[in-house]
Amino acid sequence: MTDRFAGKVAVITGGATGMGLATAKRFVQEAMDHVFITGRRRDALDRAVAEIGKNVTAVQGDVASLSDLDRLYDEVRKQNRKIDVIFANAGIAQLAPFGSVDEKFYDLHFDANVMGSSLPCKRRFRYKRRRVCHSHGVDC
Repeated sequence: MTDRFAGKVAVITGGATGMGLATAKRFVQEAMDHVFITGRRRDALDRAVAEIGKNVTAVQGDVASLSDLDRLYDEVRKQNRKIDVIFANAGIAQLAPFGSVDEKFYDLHFDANVMGSSLPCKRRFRYKRRRVCHSHGVDC
């Protein structure tokens, strides 16, 4: 492993499971100073923190909620950190027969998968320092 992330701070949405969790683990392995992970389920966040082991803070919240994102960034500021990387990773993929898809189902997916990939970056701009904002491979 290299120390290419030494001294850096990341925010990873959807960081409690899957690709987000794997990324958080890798960042810490590669000497990232601190990783903030978010997710909607407290139990999954607690397991992720235990798996990652160090240099991690979990903030429960929904990426489609501006107040939850504000709470996340308030925690970053409270710890006197500056964000270098945002990995907007959270998403939902529930399957259902087309005939059963209703407005609630659509809104759940749209909010998480569309708003959730842009709002973390957009909300971050409310704070003073912009470094790297990355969402699914697209600079924002």
